[in-house]
Amino acid sequence: MARKPHVSETPATQLLRARGIAFTEHPYQYLEHGGAQHSAAVLGLDPFTVVKTLVMQDQDARPLLVLMHGNRTVSTKNLARQIGAKSVEPCKPEVANRHSGYLVGGTSPFGTKRDMPVYIESTILDLPKIAINGGRRGYLVGIDPQVCVSLLGAQPVQCALAE
Repeated sequence: MARKPHVSETPATQLLRARGIAFTEHPYQYLEHGGAQHSAAVLGLDPFTVVKTLVMQDQDARPLLVLMHGNRTVSTKNLARQIGAKSVEPCKPEVANRHSGYLVGGTSPFGTKRDMPVYIESTILDLPKIAINGGRRGYLVGIDPQVCVSLLGAQPVQCALAE
């Protein structure tokens, strides 16, 4: 019987375990700039069910997290309008790393270094299960999407654009 590859704890998995939240582990070979499409292909998942964690900021440089389908992009105009901001833009990678405590490509919404508002594309909440970053490049966790609302206070928004 093949052994599962060992994955060491991350702040995200520590938080999920501490709260008693069930999750499955999905390590894969990370590819620089491969994104959610790559992880979905390698793991045999529908990219629509692989959720990206994006670190963005408003016009005053206040950080926020956006959870988006792996095969969709964020309409920053629609997002800004829905959250009452003048504008929203992605953070530069070094700024995103500082806010989240994770490296871009391995950003999890769980166990971030800094508390930030979390916004989730509303259609993600209709899925029975999602794969989302577990706090390391090349490592996804499978969870019930409702955990994002109950644990993170994620607010539903409609800002997805087809890629």
